[in-house]
Amino acid sequence: MNAKTFPLAPSHPERLCWGCDRYCKWNALACGNGADRTPHPVELFGSNWTIPLNSTLVDRSGRPADTENAE
Repeated sequence: MNAKTFPLAPSHPERLCWGCDRYCKWNALACGNGADRTPHPVELFGSNWTIPLNSTLVDRSGRPADTENAE
């Protein structure tokens, strides 16, 4: 069974829970764990949530990447 494709910019993210592949309505959560609705990343981080900040880029050693010399 394949997972659903995660929508990058849904028209009304506040109407659904984004915690699993079920995408339940906010008032009818089917997970059954008693948790609150999981917000979509666009609600938390804004419309450009898929673009990483330069300050968060790291190289394989875990050190910040050299973004000045990046091509």
